[in-house]
Amino acid sequence: MASPSVQDLLPPSLDSTSQPPSLFDGTTRLYINYQCPYSQRVWITRNVKGLQDMIKLVPIDLQNRPDWYKEKVYPKNKVPSLEHNNKVTGESLVLVKYVDCNFEGPSFLPDDQEKRKFVEELIAYSDTTFVPEVYKSFAKDARTQAGVQFDYLEKALHKFDDGPFFLGQLSQVITIFHFLFLSDNVPSEMVDIIYAPFVERFHVFMPEGFNYDITTGRPKLAKWIEEMNNLDGYKQTKVLEQEKMVGYYKNRFLLKA
Repeated sequence: MASPSVQDLLPPSLDSTSQPPSLFDGTTRLYINYQCPYSQRVWITRNVKGLQDMIKLVPIDLQNRPDWYKEKVYPKNKVPSLEHNNKVTGESLVLVKYVDCNFEGPSFLPDDQEKRKFVEELIAYSDTTFVPEVYKSFAKDARTQAGVQFDYLEKALHKFDDGPFFLGQLSQVITIFHFLFLSDNVPSEMVDIIYAPFVERFHVFMPEGFNYDITTGRPKLAKWIEEMNNLDGYKQTKVLEQEKMVGYYKNRFLLKA
């Protein structure tokens, strides 16, 4: 098993001029886009479970995507998707749980029923409320409307107050597993993985777009971001060209006529 501290040699993105890989040849492939936060969720899960050797990254250029991706791989023509056991599955929340349950390594879902219920509530909230409400706030009142959502995260981070993550300390089985077999940087739980890509982007963009720091007055959120940034499996997936990402967000949300 590869260690999460091992840096991937990231392959170039495939575009309309690229030939498809040898599909359904027994190789497990994760189709992603390097800038896509939904893809990043599954990419983090792959990394923190040490599955770099078992799941091959296949990045897709979404601005010039190859026809074969829709025709031969995933008819919905979106990323992420996972080619595994002669089938292709999509949707980031589904895939995070799929990779967690169908590959080796400790589970990122807690055994404790109270924590399990809390995790499921937070995961459901992420894509039904948190992400869309923050994006909608960019066209209205980002400080107020988005602020409500970051207050929600701050409150959630207080529920289990024995550590910096959403469930407090990392589960004992994950900590022991990584101490014995992998690296000093242990992975986050599933709910941390779900939120990290979007908080990363909002944390970078909102000071530029609205002069608004999402961590101001939210010490738990600030500490959570700091601790996430120390995790190797997450660091490897972070947006490399932050200025380009900020420019994309400004063009999409702030420059409309």
